[in-house]
Amino acid sequence: MNVKFLNPFIEAAYETLLADAKTEVRRGNLSLKNEAFITDDVTVILSLVGQVEGLVFYSMNEETALALSSSMLGEVLSEFNELAQSGIAEMGNVITGMASVKIADAGFESNISPPALLLGKGSRISTMDFARIIVPLDCSLGRICIHLAIREGHKSGVASGDFMVPNKPI
Repeated sequence: MNVKFLNPFIEAAYETLLADAKTEVRRGNLSLKNEAFITDDVTVILSLVGQVEGLVFYSMNEETALALSSSMLGEVLSEFNELAQSGIAEMGNVITGMASVKIADAGFESNISPPALLLGKGSRISTMDFARIIVPLDCSLGRICIHLAIREGHKSGVASGDFMVPNKPI
């Protein structure tokens, strides 16, 4: 993976967690995995398409997700309900959005999907031929792991609107 793609995610995570969750972050040791991703209790999933393509996972246990949501929302949440889930999904969305702006500043345009939230430990998600860089982030609220399965995209020059759509049979 190009470092031009890695550093923006780390910077965006530091900035977002400091500003929104009021917590400082320490980065752990990076690792590289080529096998399927096994989810933790809470996983935010976003995809990127364009000159940078792939998947980003933000993975954490439920205790960390609840603490982050509580801190971001400024109220103590006692259960990981829809409000808490929305807060964690938005955290992933903000980090990925900020990272994509930083990547665009380096000359690589991409679009991000809306976040999806996967609840439950132990699901397997294959990133197929994308190796993942794992970035553990530790803060006073717990550990968040960012899994980046992204690479430079292939630019075909054909927009989806340019494809022929067959006429509906009569």
